[in-house]
Amino acid sequence: MSRSAVDPVDHETWSAAQEETEVRVDGHDLTVAYRDAGPEDGKPLVFLHGIPTWSYLWRRVAPAFEDERRVVVPDMLGYGNSQGGDGFDRSIRAQEHMLQALVEDLELGVVDLVAHDIGGGVALRYTAHHPDRVEDLVCSNAVCYDSWPVEFVNGLGLPETAAMEPDELEPKLDFAFGDGLVTDDPDPAFVAGMKAPWMREDGPLNLSRAAVATNTNHTTEIPYEHIDSRVLCLWGEDDVMQPLAWGERLADDLDGTVETVSPAYHWVVEDQPDAYVDALASFLV
Repeated sequence: MSRSAVDPVDHETWSAAQEETEVRVDGHDLTVAYRDAGPEDGKPLVFLHGIPTWSYLWRRVAPAFEDERRVVVPDMLGYGNSQGGDGFDRSIRAQEHMLQALVEDLELGVVDLVAHDIGGGVALRYTAHHPDRVEDLVCSNAVCYDSWPVEFVNGLGLPETAAMEPDELEPKLDFAFGDGLVTDDPDPAFVAGMKAPWMREDGPLNLSRAAVATNTNHTTEIPYEHIDSRVLCLWGEDDVMQPLAWGERLADDLDGTVETVSPAYHWVVEDQPDAYVDALASFLV
């Protein structure tokens, strides 16, 4: 059955609908903000964002499944409305432990995972280490193997970024979220929403710490052979940061399938939300 993307809310409305819980990661008690919607007895469907986004990335996609699925969309540690500041790791290794703690806290049990960018690395680690807890795994323009980090993100991890004022950082974010789309006329609400957490007083520090935590070893060490889920690599075909070849390799290794969305760059869920939602609905069981 065909399904379409939803009309998005603004980022303030999205934030207001989030809940919070405390998880313990690496000995630290840390606050995670997340959206939890849909029927409580619905099969859990968890969406994971990447860098430098937050859960608002899924504004057109995740709510499209809330009529029948329990849809959980967290902000990664150090991102969005989850805990920021110094004193804890933001790597995908740590985010995997955050995901595990969140799943246990919310008593989600077996889940389906949909993940983008470094969220894909988190999902791959979690699935490999807990193969009995993930039924369907969807990776979109996801980091894997040694496909990352990319030069733009590396540059954000310098001490100079942490020392910036938010208005100094804003042009870099405008480039990332505006020019990173196929369209020459991006939705201003998308760009504003993606930038919002980084425009706070501690935003540059949080972004710098998130960027410097991108560690290729955390995806090269994954025991991919342990993944036994149904796998779909749902990829923006024209992405230059995580090219389609990585999705093809991942699908080949995991006995999964590849479906491309075009025209679409890295922000595939914003470039082609209707096509993305339709393909996702067709795959999920």
